[in-house]
Amino acid sequence: MTTILPALAGGLIALGLLGVVVGVRPTAIPPREAKAASRRRVPSRRTRVLLLVGGALGLVGWLITGWILALVIAPVAVIGLPVLLSAPPAATQIARLEAMEEWTRSLSGVLTVGIGLEQALVATLRSTPAPIADDVHRLVTRLRARWDTEKALRAFADELDDATGDLIAANLILGARRRGAGLASVLEGLAESVGADVRARRQVEADRAKPRATARWVTLISASVLVVLALSGTYVEPYRTPVGQVLLVLLLSAYVATLIWMRRMAAGKPLPRFLATRAVAEAPR
Repeated sequence: MTTILPALAGGLIALGLLGVVVGVRPTAIPPREAKAASRRRVPSRRTRVLLLVGGALGLVGWLITGWILALVIAPVAVIGLPVLLSAPPAATQIARLEAMEEWTRSLSGVLTVGIGLEQALVATLRSTPAPIADDVHRLVTRLRARWDTEKALRAFADELDDATGDLIAANLILGARRRGAGLASVLEGLAESVGADVRARRQVEADRAKPRATARWVTLISASVLVVLALSGTYVEPYRTPVGQVLLVLLLSAYVATLIWMRRMAAGKPLPRFLATRAVAEAPR
């Protein structure tokens, strides 16, 4: 009984850490869609497989070493470490920015022919980059359904859910209001600005990748040494006691908290939007 209680306490701490990891994990889903997705979220097939593998490893570790805590540490490590040591979703954000740049440049080129804004938006549908193809397709669908151009562009900005998307949509809204001939040159300059932003972000992510790689190797080496010592060495013999099990959980928790802290520092904060949010599903009268 005295051995089981500390092990259960350590297991609850480990499960709490797993909850923290899942809670702070960044996501590329827009906030409005994330609320709806969280209601119907179920564990993915990959998560279930990892959970079964972790449970099997924990059972084997418990039978070999006698550590009851292995039943909890192994599943948490198998599921949580790949999340903490993987690259944040900044690559997805950069890809979307690069797609916005390419699409804006393409739209600018179409506008130089002398056609209207709505026709130019429809003409860019086939050449739209994949990361924003669905957003542009919905924009064109609304225009074909006789939506007001400004309302359709505001809904487009809401779906992009990005400060750069707001900037592009704001320029298009001004172009729809004024119907001047200078929109093409404005979009060309905007594409140049977005391209410079993309290059800067890629450089930042390249610099951030170096400490992530270091943390990944240190974690893998430390975990391997811990497993080897637990199976064959007497160095970890004190951790077989109830007090040792609790101390082991505290040490591992401190290391995981350091990984979480490092990941949150490298995540970055998106720039705030400046266009007023409106319901995407709002239909024109």
